[in-house]
Amino acid sequence: SRPPLREALKALTIMGILESRQGGRYYVTDLSPSRLVAPFSTMLALADFDVNTHFEARALVDLEIARLCTRRGTRAEKARIRQLAQDGHAFYDDPIAFRLLDAEFHGAIAIAARNPLIRTLSQSLYDLQLDLRRLATTMPGVIQTSVAQHCDLAEAIFRDDAEAAAEAIRLHLVHVCASTEHAVDLAA
Repeated sequence: SRPPLREALKALTIMGILESRQGGRYYVTDLSPSRLVAPFSTMLALADFDVNTHFEARALVDLEIARLCTRRGTRAEKARIRQLAQDGHAFYDDPIAFRLLDAEFHGAIAIAARNPLIRTLSQSLYDLQLDLRRLATTMPGVIQTSVAQHCDLAEAIFRDDAEAAAEAIRLHLVHVCASTEHAVDLAA
């Protein structure tokens, strides 16, 4: 019947699978990962932000990205990740430049993992906490700790040690979570 069909079309449109056009016609979208994850990102952005819940989800995604990058990344990609980690030493006193480098570093790992859907999920989770990271990276010692952890992660990836890479990103996310919680407390 028509009412359930209308509801199904509406749900598929909200999910980004269908697109409604003038005249009541529906078309299947390009089904790109970014289009399919957009409703997920919006839902997360609208929900009450909880630091621990956020980083729990980020850990699930980023630990696997680190493993996949280690297994699938080329030597050139791994060398670039290693260089980006080392470049962080130059930005101890420049939080803005460090945040740009941080995004590039994590993005390079996600690209080398060779899974566009997981990369999009990771990017969405990363983007959700940017405002709080702006505060956190101005706190003493936060950038230095992050750079050291980036170097540990990059070395594990370069050595092709997937489990060491996963542990390195886990430890990094514990640090990022703690400094983000501290930033939340300062902002309150």
